[in-house]
Amino acid sequence: MKHLVTALAFSAFALPAQAQDRLSLMLDWFVNPNHAPIILAQELGYFTDAGLEVEIVTPSDPNAPPRMAAAGRVDLAISYQPQLHLSRHDDLPLRRVGTLISTPLTCLAVLAEGSAQEFTDLRGGKVGFAVAGVQEVMLDAMLAHHGMAPDDVERINIGWSISPALMSAQVDGVIGAFRNFELNQLQLEGTEGRCFYPEAEGVPAYDELIYVANPDTMDADAIARFLEATAQATNFILNQPDRAWQIFSGTASELQTELNVMAWADTWPRFATRPAALDAGRYARFEAFLAERGATQGGLSVDELALDVSAVAP
Repeated sequence: MKHLVTALAFSAFALPAQAQDRLSLMLDWFVNPNHAPIILAQELGYFTDAGLEVEIVTPSDPNAPPRMAAAGRVDLAISYQPQLHLSRHDDLPLRRVGTLISTPLTCLAVLAEGSAQEFTDLRGGKVGFAVAGVQEVMLDAMLAHHGMAPDDVERINIGWSISPALMSAQVDGVIGAFRNFELNQLQLEGTEGRCFYPEAEGVPAYDELIYVANPDTMDADAIARFLEATAQATNFILNQPDRAWQIFSGTASELQTELNVMAWADTWPRFATRPAALDAGRYARFEAFLAERGATQGGLSVDELALDVSAVAP
């Protein structure tokens, strides 16, 4: 995604007479439609009703949130399921404790009228990536799904300059584009794009955005109440998406852009309606996938990756 760092923070409502449990959450990046259930739970008072005072902060470095949660600097952080597997293999004390967006958003984006009409048309071409690591593993799996080898394409690290790299023909495709943002951004620039979806091209389905916490220091009960409040907010969004957008976008002028309006329509149907619910098979399958592709040594059990906090909360 093409991002501008925005130092936004949303303070909690004034505390009622009874004591509130404090919880800090670090987002994965600046506030955008992906975070709507969190912001709506704050604005609609669901966190307050759950006895929580929630501090929502944004990072200056998008790689920081998992490390901050592991170090106990924040109670919760938003991360990505693929990144969680790598973090655990780097011995970060983290677990998935909830899900925000339960479907993949990442895709391999190409221009609709470009040379890559079929996936195999990328042979001999250039594919950009935003972040080294998992994205390259996913690309290799997609290539293998079509009988292609890793060196059948030239890889170029383009950072977050995804849409410009495609439009300028610097690359023929980009792995790491978000299907709810980059395609809309291309359209706003007068160019049509389309996606090859990893989960349809040899990569197991995974949770795109998740909440992670340090299991040794977390307050499972507070997190369970946090997730219930965001579930309420998600139901509000699903029932009243237009009203939800008005409330969400009204929290900051930076959200009131044409790109965010378009992204909203592509994002709100994807929010996890049961954020505490754990799909254990999904984590086992992705752990095995990474090991098969040589990205990790494998061997982590589901319990070493993810928790259902509703089952461990007092």
